[in-house]
Amino acid sequence: MCGIVGYIGTRPAAPMLIKGLHQLEYRGYDSAGIALNHENNQPFIIYKEKGKVSNLETAVINDQPAATVGIGHTRWATHGEPSTTNAHPHLSMSGEIVIVHNGIIENYKELKEQLERKGYIFKSQTDTEVLCNLIDYVYQRNGRQLMAAVSRALYHVIGAYAIVVMECKDSSHVVCARKASPLVIGVSEDNTEYFIGSDATPMVEYTKRVVYLDDGQIADVRRGEDINLINLSDHSAADVNVKEINLDIAALSKGGYPHYMIKEIFDQPRCMRDCMRGRIVRVRDYSGNGEHYEVHLSALKNFKAKLIRARHVIIVACGTSWHAGLIGKHLIEQMCRIRVEVEYASEFRYSNPVVEKDDVVIAISQSGETADTLAAIQLAKEKGALVFGIVNGVGSSIARETDTGIYIHVGPEIGVASTKAFTGQVTVLAMLALALGNALGTISEEEYQQTCHELTVIPDKINQILEQNDRIKELSAMFADRNNALYLGRGFNYPVALEGALKLKEISYIHAEGYPAAEMKHGPLALVDEHMPIVFVATHQGQYQKIISNMQEVQSRKGRILAIVSEGDSVAGRICEHVIEIPHTLNALVPLLSVIPMQMLAYHVAVAKGLNVDMPRNLAKSVTVE
Repeated sequence: MCGIVGYIGTRPAAPMLIKGLHQLEYRGYDSAGIALNHENNQPFIIYKEKGKVSNLETAVINDQPAATVGIGHTRWATHGEPSTTNAHPHLSMSGEIVIVHNGIIENYKELKEQLERKGYIFKSQTDTEVLCNLIDYVYQRNGRQLMAAVSRALYHVIGAYAIVVMECKDSSHVVCARKASPLVIGVSEDNTEYFIGSDATPMVEYTKRVVYLDDGQIADVRRGEDINLINLSDHSAADVNVKEINLDIAALSKGGYPHYMIKEIFDQPRCMRDCMRGRIVRVRDYSGNGEHYEVHLSALKNFKAKLIRARHVIIVACGTSWHAGLIGKHLIEQMCRIRVEVEYASEFRYSNPVVEKDDVVIAISQSGETADTLAAIQLAKEKGALVFGIVNGVGSSIARETDTGIYIHVGPEIGVASTKAFTGQVTVLAMLALALGNALGTISEEEYQQTCHELTVIPDKINQILEQNDRIKELSAMFADRNNALYLGRGFNYPVALEGALKLKEISYIHAEGYPAAEMKHGPLALVDEHMPIVFVATHQGQYQKIISNMQEVQSRKGRILAIVSEGDSVAGRICEHVIEIPHTLNALVPLLSVIPMQMLAYHVAVAKGLNVDMPRNLAKSVTVE
C-alpha cells in the first residue's frame, strides 16, 4: 500500500524516480508525484497527478528537469479522496520542507488543530501534510537543522510511518525515518549514489547493497558521505549494516506473458523447487545400499527444544496466507499431534488471546510487512511465546522481528492476487510439519519418506495441470456473466475452496463464497438454482463419497457444477457439467495441486471481463496499515 522512492546522486533524478514508481505500481495506488531539489535555496520542483504513473511521466518528460536529488510517491487514499491536491509529495506552508509518507498518523487531528492555532493553513485533507508542517514548525524554531527537526517532530507523532524529507536550503541530502512501515536504502559502491524505496524492487537494477531501516531509526543520507543513522528513542548512533540482496531484475518483468499473475501461476513448478532446494535432500543410507530423504531446516535445528516442547501452536495471518495457515493446521496436527489454532492477525491482538510462554506463534506473510501480522507478533513476544515467521520478503520487518523462521524463496510476487506465495507457504508448512513430526516421533518413517518423495514430484504434476490452460480458459465462460459463485470442499480441500473464492472475487469482482461442503445444507443450498456456478473440490483423497453426495444435492436443484477431480474419475463426470482432472497425490499435499485450476480459472474470468488482472480495484499488495 503506497510506494516511496528517492534518489541522491549524479544522474538526473526525475527519470530514476519515474522508473522506480513504475516498479512499485504493484503495491496499489490512485495518484503519484515527485519532488526535485535542484539547487540550494531554490523552490522545489513538484509534479503531482491523479491516476497512473504514466500520467505523471508525461508531464515530467515534457519538462526534462535536471535535478539530481528527488523523492517520489504512489498514494493509496486513506485521508481524503484521490486527487492532485491530496497526492504526495506534500509541501510545508513555508515552502522549505517537502515530504513523502507511508502509514497513518493517528493523532493528526490534534496536531492539525495545534498548528492551525499557530497560523498554519492546510490545503489537503491528508495526515501527511500535517506531519510536513509539524516538521516545518520545529525546523523554523530550532536553527533550521533538518535531522533534528524530523527527530523532534516525530516525538509528538502517534502512528505508523515511513518518511523521506527534503529541505530546500540543502540540495545534497534527504532525511528518512520509519516506524512500522518499511524503508530500504540502496548504496552504491562509492557512496556517490543512494536509492530509497519502500522495498528493494526500484533499486535492484542499480545496486545489490542495501540498508534496512529498523523501527525507530532515522537516517541522514548525503551524497558522497556515509549514512548517518541514529535511534530516535535516545538519539544514540546506530550501526549501518549493509546487506547484499539476491533479487534478479528479470524476475520483475512479465517474461513474455500478458500479465504478472499468469506468469506467476506458471512460475510455480520452478518456485516450489527453489523452495525445497537444500531442504529436502536425498542421502545415502549408512549401509550404502540405498537412499532416503531428510528434511533439513536450520530454523528447526536452532530452536528444536522449544518447538518439540510446544503443546500449542497459533498461526496468525491475513488473506491468502490465512488460508495457507488453515492447511498448515491440518498438516501439523496430523503429523505432529500438536493442537493448532489459526487466527486472523487483524483480530488476534484485540481478542485478549491466551498465549503462554511455551506456545509457538507462526506468523505467515508474503511481503513480511503486513501491519496486522506485525502487531500480532509483538503481542506474542510480549507474552513470551516463540515467534516463527514464514515470509517471502527477504530482510522484511517480520523476518527481523521473529525469533526464527523460514523464507519461502519463490521470488518477487508482483500480481496483487497471490498465487505462487500460497503454494510456497504450503510447501514450507509441509516441510516444517515433516521435520517436527520426525523429531517428535509422531510420524512413521514410511509416511515421512513417502511424503518427502511426493513433495519432490509435485512440481512435475503442477506442470501437467498447467497444460490444461486452454481448456480452463474455455470453462471461464461459465462464470464471466454471473454475479455469484460457490466454492465447496472438505478436509484439506476446504481451505482451497476458500482460496478459490477469494481469487475470483479479488480480480473478477464476482461475489464468491467458500464453504465446507457439509455446511452447504445449513444455508448456502438456498442460493442454488440453474444460474449459480458451483465449484466442488472433489479429489479421491479424503471424504470423496460424502462430497459426491453433496454434488448430487446441487445437481437435483439444477446448479451448474464444475468439479476439480482426481485423474481418471468416472463418477463425478456423470454429475457435473464440467470436470478438471488433476494428478493423484497424497491427501496432505492435494491442496498444492487442487489450487492451481482455481488460480487459472479466476485469471481467465477476469481477462474475459476485460479487467486489470494485476491491479484489482481497491486492493493493494502490501497492506502496511491496520
